[in-house]
Amino acid sequence: MAEISDTMIYAIWAVAIILFGIAEAVTAQLVSIWFVIGAVGGLIAAFCGANLYVQLIVFIAVSVLALVITRPLVKKYIKPKTEHTNADRILNQECIVTEEINNLKGIGQVKGDGKVWTARSADDSVIPAGSVVKVEKISGVKLIVKLK
Repeated sequence: MAEISDTMIYAIWAVAIILFGIAEAVTAQLVSIWFVIGAVGGLIAAFCGANLYVQLIVFIAVSVLALVITRPLVKKYIKPKTEHTNADRILNQECIVTEEINNLKGIGQVKGDGKVWTARSADDSVIPAGSVVKVEKISGVKLIVKLK
Protein backbone atom coordinates (compact mmCIF):
# COMPACT_ATOMS: atom_id res chain seq x y z
CA MET A 1 0.00 0.00 0.00
CA ALA A 2 1.41 3.38 -0.97
CA GLU A 3 2.21 5.96 1.67
CA ILE A 4 0.11 9.13 1.50
CA SER A 5 2.24 12.27 1.29
CA ASP A 6 1.95 15.12 3.76
CA THR A 7 0.79 17.43 0.96
CA MET A 8 -2.01 15.02 0.09
CA ILE A 9 -3.12 14.85 3.76
CA TYR A 10 -3.16 18.66 3.98
CA ALA A 11 -5.25 18.81 0.80
CA ILE A 12 -7.70 16.21 2.15
CA TRP A 13 -8.21 18.18 5.38
CA ALA A 14 -8.58 21.44 3.40
CA VAL A 15 -11.21 19.83 1.14
CA ALA A 16 -13.02 18.46 4.21
CA ILE A 17 -13.09 21.93 5.77
CA ILE A 18 -14.46 23.43 2.56
CA LEU A 19 -17.09 20.70 2.04
CA PHE A 20 -18.30 20.83 5.64
CA GLY A 21 -18.37 24.64 5.37
CA ILE A 22 -20.45 24.48 2.20
CA ALA A 23 -22.82 21.99 3.83
CA GLU A 24 -23.21 24.38 6.76
CA ALA A 25 -23.84 27.35 4.48
CA VAL A 26 -26.44 25.46 2.46
CA THR A 27 -28.39 24.14 5.45
CA ALA A 28 -28.00 27.10 7.83
CA GLN A 29 -29.14 24.81 10.63
CA LEU A 30 -25.81 24.33 12.43
CA VAL A 31 -25.54 20.80 11.10
CA SER A 32 -21.88 20.55 10.17
CA ILE A 33 -20.09 23.50 11.77
CA TRP A 34 -18.66 21.15 14.38
CA PHE A 35 -17.09 19.05 11.63
CA VAL A 36 -15.49 22.17 10.18
CA ILE A 37 -13.89 22.84 13.56
CA GLY A 38 -12.89 19.16 13.86
CA ALA A 39 -11.34 19.20 10.38
CA VAL A 40 -9.31 22.27 11.35
CA GLY A 41 -8.11 20.29 14.37
CA GLY A 42 -7.16 17.40 12.09
CA LEU A 43 -5.29 19.76 9.78
CA ILE A 44 -3.38 21.25 12.73
CA ALA A 45 -2.52 17.72 13.90
CA ALA A 46 -1.23 16.95 10.38
CA PHE A 47 0.94 20.09 10.41
CA CYS A 48 2.35 18.98 13.78
CA GLY A 49 3.43 15.67 12.21
CA ALA A 50 0.82 13.35 13.77
CA ASN A 51 0.05 10.13 11.92
CA LEU A 52 -3.30 9.60 10.17
CA TYR A 53 -4.88 7.71 13.09
CA VAL A 54 -4.05 10.51 15.53
CA GLN A 55 -5.42 13.06 13.06
CA LEU A 56 -8.71 11.14 12.84
CA ILE A 57 -8.91 10.89 16.63
CA VAL A 58 -8.26 14.63 16.91
CA PHE A 59 -10.94 15.28 14.26
CA ILE A 60 -13.54 13.19 16.14
CA ALA A 61 -12.60 14.53 19.58
CA VAL A 62 -12.60 18.19 18.51
CA SER A 63 -15.90 17.75 16.63
CA VAL A 64 -17.58 16.14 19.65
CA LEU A 65 -16.12 18.72 22.03
CA ALA A 66 -17.30 21.58 19.80
CA LEU A 67 -20.76 20.03 19.66
CA VAL A 68 -20.96 19.53 23.43
CA ILE A 69 -19.79 23.07 24.16
CA THR A 70 -21.70 25.05 21.55
CA ARG A 71 -24.99 23.20 21.00
CA PRO A 72 -26.63 24.20 24.31
CA LEU A 73 -25.60 27.83 23.75
CA VAL A 74 -26.95 27.83 20.21
CA LYS A 75 -30.25 26.26 21.27
CA LYS A 76 -30.60 28.86 24.03
CA TYR A 77 -30.19 31.85 21.74
CA ILE A 78 -31.75 30.61 18.52
CA LYS A 79 -35.45 29.97 18.98
CA PRO A 80 -37.50 28.43 16.18
CA LYS A 81 -39.89 30.89 14.66
CA THR A 82 -43.50 29.93 15.26
CA GLU A 83 -46.35 31.67 13.58
CA HIS A 84 -49.17 32.26 16.03
CA THR A 85 -52.60 32.55 14.51
CA ASN A 86 -55.91 33.63 15.91
CA ALA A 87 -56.88 29.95 16.00
CA ASP A 88 -54.48 29.49 18.93
CA ARG A 89 -56.78 31.40 21.22
CA ILE A 90 -59.33 28.55 21.08
CA LEU A 91 -56.90 26.27 22.96
CA ASN A 92 -58.10 25.36 26.48
CA GLN A 93 -61.45 27.03 25.79
CA GLU A 94 -64.84 25.45 26.35
CA CYS A 95 -67.05 24.67 23.37
CA ILE A 96 -70.52 23.22 22.86
CA VAL A 97 -70.85 20.09 20.74
CA THR A 98 -73.28 20.90 17.91
CA GLU A 99 -72.97 17.53 16.13
CA GLU A 100 -72.12 14.26 17.86
CA ILE A 101 -68.36 13.62 17.86
CA ASN A 102 -67.56 10.10 16.71
CA ASN A 103 -63.99 9.49 15.54
CA LEU A 104 -64.87 6.10 14.10
CA LYS A 105 -67.49 7.62 11.81
CA GLY A 106 -65.37 10.73 11.18
CA ILE A 107 -68.08 13.16 12.30
CA GLY A 108 -68.33 15.90 14.86
CA GLN A 109 -68.61 19.64 15.24
CA VAL A 110 -68.34 22.12 18.06
CA LYS A 111 -69.09 25.79 18.39
CA GLY A 112 -66.54 27.94 20.13
CA ASP A 113 -65.19 31.45 19.85
CA GLY A 114 -68.23 32.28 17.72
CA LYS A 115 -67.28 29.77 15.02
CA VAL A 116 -68.23 26.21 14.12
CA TRP A 117 -65.26 23.83 14.04
CA THR A 118 -64.82 20.25 12.94
CA ALA A 119 -63.89 18.28 16.04
CA ARG A 120 -62.50 14.92 17.08
CA SER A 121 -62.37 13.31 20.51
CA ALA A 122 -58.96 13.21 22.21
CA ASP A 123 -59.68 9.79 23.74
CA ASP A 124 -61.78 8.33 20.87
CA SER A 125 -64.95 8.43 22.98
CA VAL A 126 -68.29 9.34 21.45
CA ILE A 127 -69.42 12.75 22.70
CA PRO A 128 -73.11 13.58 22.30
CA ALA A 129 -74.44 16.87 20.92
CA GLY A 130 -75.05 19.48 23.62
CA SER A 131 -72.04 18.42 25.72
CA VAL A 132 -69.48 20.92 26.95
CA VAL A 133 -65.95 20.06 25.89
CA LYS A 134 -62.50 21.56 26.39
CA VAL A 135 -60.15 22.10 23.44
CA GLU A 136 -56.92 20.14 23.97
CA LYS A 137 -55.14 20.96 20.71
CA ILE A 138 -55.57 21.80 17.05
CA SER A 139 -54.67 19.17 14.46
CA GLY A 140 -54.79 20.67 10.98
CA VAL A 141 -58.25 22.25 10.81
CA LYS A 142 -59.81 20.04 13.48
CA LEU A 143 -60.11 20.68 17.17
CA ILE A 144 -59.14 17.81 19.42
CA VAL A 145 -61.46 17.96 22.43
CA LYS A 146 -62.37 16.06 25.57
CA LEU A 147 -65.38 16.16 27.86
CA LYS A 148 -65.14 18.77 30.57
